[in-house]
Amino acid sequence: MATPTKLIDKALASAAAIPSSRKNSARVALINVKDSARIVLSECFRQFGIGTVLMTEHAAERLRKEKFEACVLKLDGDAETIMESARTSRSNSRMVIYGLGGSAHEAMRFSKYGINAIFNEPLERPAALKLVRATQTLVLHEFRRYVRIPVMTEIALTTAENHRFTATSHELSAGGMSMRSEEEISPGTAVEISFALLTLPRIWVRGAVSWRKPNKSFGVRFDQQDERRVRIKEWIEAYLEN
Repeated sequence: MATPTKLIDKALASAAAIPSSRKNSARVALINVKDSARIVLSECFRQFGIGTVLMTEHAAERLRKEKFEACVLKLDGDAETIMESARTSRSNSRMVIYGLGGSAHEAMRFSKYGINAIFNEPLERPAALKLVRATQTLVLHEFRRYVRIPVMTEIALTTAENHRFTATSHELSAGGMSMRSEEEISPGTAVEISFALLTLPRIWVRGAVSWRKPNKSFGVRFDQQDERRVRIKEWIEAYLEN
């Protein structure tokens, strides 16, 4: 019996062999990506009509001059220079940035550049396809009414009892935020969270834990009475309009 991985490989190969009737409407730069990973990523993005462009040199310069909807880059010594170039360019300041390799904790050293998501290494087709499927609407600018923006940054939380701890964000919306932490926290717990994102200076907003999963991820729903959440809504709208 074929394994799930083989079945997915077969499906990807079949799809790659069939010419797409949908013109690629977005481009993703694959920066210094090994050939094996390039093949997997190109096939995954192609499923959603997204083209890929391999960059092996002058990536920072190209991101200053050419428009891309997203990029995938390895989180190594050159990553900061490349992300700085993208985030300070007029064309790519709001592009979706995928990190390749490293853990969420390791990615925090690049948090000021607003990494949206991470492809784990070794790169596996099922996991890569799942991540592309979850984020492709943002790359293609096909937004839902209540859009959730994948973004990784450090969140500081304080409970009503003045207990403080940190978490790593996963998705942000105008109504709340999902994140992950080793800290045990129960649904219903009132918190105040603090974070900064790209052009959004550090902000504080009240909320309450609305759900928690066994994998230590949980969601915080913003307090509707806290007017500070309006700044988050305005930032999201500006992000999507770019």
